[in-house]
Amino acid sequence: MKESQRTVEQEIKVERVHCPDCAVKIEKNVSKIDGVEGAEVDTGRGKLQVSYDPSSVNQSNLEQSVTKIGYNVVHDDDGPILSWKEPEIALTAIAGIFLTAGLSLHFFTNPALIFSAPGYTVSTSRFLFLLASFSGGYFVLRRGLAAARSLTLDIDFLMTLAIIGAVAIGEVMEGATLAFLYPLAEILEDFASERARNSLKELMDLSPQKATVRRGGGEVTLPVEEVKKGETVVVRPGEKIGLDGKVVEGNSSVDQSPITGESLPVEKDEGDEVYAGTINKEGSMAIETTSDAEGSTLAKIIKMVQDAEREKAPIERFVDRFASYYTPAVTGFAAIVAVAFPFLLSGGFELWFLRAVTLLVIACPCALVISTPVTVVSAITSAARNGVLIKGGRYLEEMGDVDVLAIDKTGTLTRGDMELMEVIAGKNYDEEEILRIAASLEKGSEHHLARATLDKAADRGIKISEVGNFTSITGKGIEAELEDELYRLGKSALFRKNELEGAGNLKRQGKTIVYLGKDGEAIGGLVFGDELKPEGREMVSWLKDNDVKPVMLTGDDELTAKSIAEEAGIDTWYGELLPEDKVNKVKELAHENGKVAMVGDGVNDGPALAAADVGIAMGTAGTDVAMETADIALMTDDLSGLPYLVRISRQGKKTIKQNIGIALLLKFGLGAGVIPGLVTLAIAVLVGDMGATFLVTGNALRLPRVRRERSGKGPHARP
Repeated sequence: MKESQRTVEQEIKVERVHCPDCAVKIEKNVSKIDGVEGAEVDTGRGKLQVSYDPSSVNQSNLEQSVTKIGYNVVHDDDGPILSWKEPEIALTAIAGIFLTAGLSLHFFTNPALIFSAPGYTVSTSRFLFLLASFSGGYFVLRRGLAAARSLTLDIDFLMTLAIIGAVAIGEVMEGATLAFLYPLAEILEDFASERARNSLKELMDLSPQKATVRRGGGEVTLPVEEVKKGETVVVRPGEKIGLDGKVVEGNSSVDQSPITGESLPVEKDEGDEVYAGTINKEGSMAIETTSDAEGSTLAKIIKMVQDAEREKAPIERFVDRFASYYTPAVTGFAAIVAVAFPFLLSGGFELWFLRAVTLLVIACPCALVISTPVTVVSAITSAARNGVLIKGGRYLEEMGDVDVLAIDKTGTLTRGDMELMEVIAGKNYDEEEILRIAASLEKGSEHHLARATLDKAADRGIKISEVGNFTSITGKGIEAELEDELYRLGKSALFRKNELEGAGNLKRQGKTIVYLGKDGEAIGGLVFGDELKPEGREMVSWLKDNDVKPVMLTGDDELTAKSIAEEAGIDTWYGELLPEDKVNKVKELAHENGKVAMVGDGVNDGPALAAADVGIAMGTAGTDVAMETADIALMTDDLSGLPYLVRISRQGKKTIKQNIGIALLLKFGLGAGVIPGLVTLAIAVLVGDMGATFLVTGNALRLPRVRRERSGKGPHARP
């Protein structure tokens, strides 16, 4: 629960919420309460999110507004998915007993007469059917009447019409059958939906509830919510780490697979970062927390996954629009069948009324409208457990259609651990002087090349000096005054004369050269080396084999870019690109090839990531900016995440199409069989409603079978 000065935000779990119509009905009823400022139902998680004024509304008011229209509020989120203690399940079971007894009497005995009136008789079997209709249909009728009051045409309203109509015309056996089978289908659908939601719940269960904290000279065990940033927590072998932090004592290996998807434990020493939800394997460690429980990387992942599940894919919006026309159209046709067909065709009013009721069951759009979200939920949560955060169904769908993967070089395709390997000194300068000037200009910079320069200067014991009039030259380098001279440090394009001995050969070896100069002439250079990641070439090969064109974009010069591209097996590459050049190149690639995904660090490559159809940031664990700005975030720098991402996205989109096809085929196929009498009411409920929902949900739950292979084995995703 979040609270501001006048507004409280509350989440309430609600059962039997499968489709937008159910959500609209609940939202309308809750919104009527004075003091409620907003109500939104997340059908993917079965949660009602309400913002309200606590001075005029309390949780009891909210829950009553939900339960009075026939929905159950769940207080124990960790309880079993289905429980016989739930009133609707109990009444459905009772209805099943009444229906079975009534059918037995009807078909195998001569039922005794209980009541008789002109045009209507009640035998023992019919009485049992009436009891089954009332007990099984109780919650359906409540929800149906609420739908009528809110002018919502949903499945509960249609089933209410069908049950009441069947009983009214004397077809009590059919009414009882419907009153039992429909809530049974709803219960089983709820079970299937909870199975899909459980993948997110498993993610939420990763974080331990308590942590051991050092306070007052001793250790005390507290709920993680009570541990503050900057406190020291103790984690022993086999325990889960409760909060993000840095190791201040001890060392151990940590299983980070819940956060990053890494298959092997990672060694942690003093100064290393650890994440909430990961598992300490061997030694004891003391960890200084760097965030509270709500600010942990795991909490952010869960929040992003929840937000992603609410983000509708384009195909999902299309299905919702289609369903908004489909249901009224079939309902209207059912009305025509009930009213007009008895006069146009043989069979009588009762026969055509029952067939109209069967059409009403087929008009239920639940299987159709959940076909996409249940797949998106399954794909996104499965990806999150593999260290890949997909921020919505839209990006899952877009990634499934990607034709080109544009890859930044430094830190993405290569390790990014730039080491200053050599210093080139021009005439009248020695290496130490070149390094001293360069390090002085780089003082205070957080750029990875600057850090490597400063580290090398420190290793050699070189004293650096203060500079003045510092200026950053966007995309090219820097300039500053040192000892009354104006120096520039950066790309060769900064200088009119930029020839340095041996530079060309070094570039052909894939080395990066940063030029130092003054008065338009280069006086020296810093030679940096970087390595292609070990899984890089195999990742590129996988992309090519699976019809994704890899393209490398880099700010490095042409010779360096060519060397790394050839080593990786990339046929198309572009060097010497400024940030705005990368944006233009992404747009150009999209125009020439189709959909483009751009992968980079999520910070320096922000504009290019934003210009692509899908922006992918790598190595984002613990990096807030990258996690928040990218469309998709890979928690580690392991390139095996990219083939997995392509595979899960393609399989997810394929599954969405399969599910929509299954739902439509069953609906239209069964609908076509109603008029000639080939499809009965029971078949419509069992196959057209419950069966369709089970099929699409079960199909979506196959997505976690898409596995991610680690870089030690190769990057391939396998089914």
